[in-house]
Amino acid sequence: MLLRMRAIALALLFLGTHTFARQEVFRFAWFTDTHVGAGTGAEDLTAVVRDLNGRGDCRFVVVSGDITEMGSTASLRHAKQLLDSLLVPYFIIPGNHDTKWSESGCTAFGLLWGSENFSFAYGPYQFIGFHQGPIMRMGDGHVSPETRRWLDSVLVGLREGRPLIVVTHYPLDASVDNWFELLDRLKKHNTQVVLCGHGHRNRSLDFEGIPGVMSRATLRNHGAAGYTIVTVARDSMYFAEAVVGRDELQQWHAIALGRRRQDGDVGGYPRPDLSNAAFPEVRMVWTWDANRTIAAPPAVAQGLVVVGDGSGRINCLELSTGSLRWQYQTRGPVWGCAGLSAGKVVCGSADSLIYCLGLEDGRLRWQMHVGAPVVAAVRVEDGIAYVGDGHGAMHAIEVESGELRWTYRGAEGFVETRPLVYEGKVIYGSWDGHLYAVDAEKGLELWRWRGEREGRLYAPAACWPVGAAGKVFIVAPDRHMTALEAASGRVLWRTGRHQVREAIGISEDGGRVYVRCMTDTLVAIASASQAPTEVWASPCGYGYDIDPSMPVEKEGLVFFGTKNGYVYAVDAATGQLRGRYRLGVALVNTVAAVEGRRLVVTDADGRVALLAW
Repeated sequence: MLLRMRAIALALLFLGTHTFARQEVFRFAWFTDTHVGAGTGAEDLTAVVRDLNGRGDCRFVVVSGDITEMGSTASLRHAKQLLDSLLVPYFIIPGNHDTKWSESGCTAFGLLWGSENFSFAYGPYQFIGFHQGPIMRMGDGHVSPETRRWLDSVLVGLREGRPLIVVTHYPLDASVDNWFELLDRLKKHNTQVVLCGHGHRNRSLDFEGIPGVMSRATLRNHGAAGYTIVTVARDSMYFAEAVVGRDELQQWHAIALGRRRQDGDVGGYPRPDLSNAAFPEVRMVWTWDANRTIAAPPAVAQGLVVVGDGSGRINCLELSTGSLRWQYQTRGPVWGCAGLSAGKVVCGSADSLIYCLGLEDGRLRWQMHVGAPVVAAVRVEDGIAYVGDGHGAMHAIEVESGELRWTYRGAEGFVETRPLVYEGKVIYGSWDGHLYAVDAEKGLELWRWRGEREGRLYAPAACWPVGAAGKVFIVAPDRHMTALEAASGRVLWRTGRHQVREAIGISEDGGRVYVRCMTDTLVAIASASQAPTEVWASPCGYGYDIDPSMPVEKEGLVFFGTKNGYVYAVDAATGQLRGRYRLGVALVNTVAAVEGRRLVVTDADGRVALLAW
């Protein structure tokens, strides 16, 4: 790793100081969407690296994300091994596949490559690449507060008029929830082009007047492995497809180079409506900003709110005012919901530790090293904290003493869910594709279940299972809702009628299970029925949504968040819409409802807020 960093530093020195006489023509290569770990991804990346090394006419390579299929540490290491065999420097950013399914808590990429962003000079050009998430949650792309600060620090130091070549994974359009914040920044500078991946095909794009280009994936799924070679001349940039095994390049696009500064003018382009005029009775009581990514749902007890953030802090706020009571710093990001019990906070961190803190003062009571990053939500039941880790283990720990009751290690994929404790069982999903039931007293496996569609992408691993009437209910990315017999794991019914994904909740009396569909609708299902019987279906109008924000009922209202910053409330008895509030544009995590129809909300942009209905 140290040798690799030294090599990059020398390459940057060379690129940044290389002199150009009247704009030298140069070439660079562009790889994207290599998806190592899926199908022929590794084989195809090997082929394009070998092909590029044989050409010898490119000064460097940019790699624009989705390096792996599921972001596992092993697949990232494999990808790095393949890319390190390039004979020229390369500069790399992650994509959504590298940061959604990450047992390391999204730390492995930065540890392997040194950063999730890059900035370097080549002749008159500044190349800038930055990470767009999302982090640990299924939603739109999102440029985090941390990345925006990094980008601002780069842009402020540039010479006036310096031409920029920007590299992203997502296009800078509405597939990134805060795309406009980035475009408004780039319009103030001489941005020549934005190069993006994600779409797996060659396309010419326009980002509010800034030229955009999308490249094919390196994968062979259209006949042969390949990549893009970019030629930068004095007044034009040319894009050609290089196909492994063919000497000739196929030029397919060109853009003119020149002065492009727009001074941040939005020029009548659409921007999100944050007015909240439709339901003026819904109000924000207070808001607090962590200035860091938050993927953790809030936990509330004894008039206090506890939430972790991407900097590794565990934050405690006063519920009544939003003022900060205390903070505790861990050594890794905190992505999972804390568990609160008897004046104590139990929370995991990607630093591989589980912490127990005093709720009132934030003082450390005990900590436990579990040998793997912890990104899972904590469930506390009867004084026992149940929490999974990045190696698939489930731990049962006495909250008072910190004594380990048991550890079950039968799962082969990491755990991110909050387990259900029901009928003497700890029930949870893993990213190995299975749902597990473990004896709550002894930690012995009682049963496991997997759906018809094999593969990690279809695992019931992000939903928080719910239980009622002797049944366990789950939803999964296979678009099915499933009811299992809690005692045996036997399937009682399965339905794909509602096109669900990962958002599920239960009524306070256990009589209804709530599932949020991928488009527009919240559905209530009778938990006691022997078939998937609808109580009501509410067309809320939120559009297409894949945010794993669990519906939560409190005092006759069901609340849930969406991927684009909305919080909805519907009547628990009828499904009638009772209000909507837009906190921002970023993904809203599972909410925490408290007395008085108040709601604690966190979002991926680092906001914590108290709303009142």
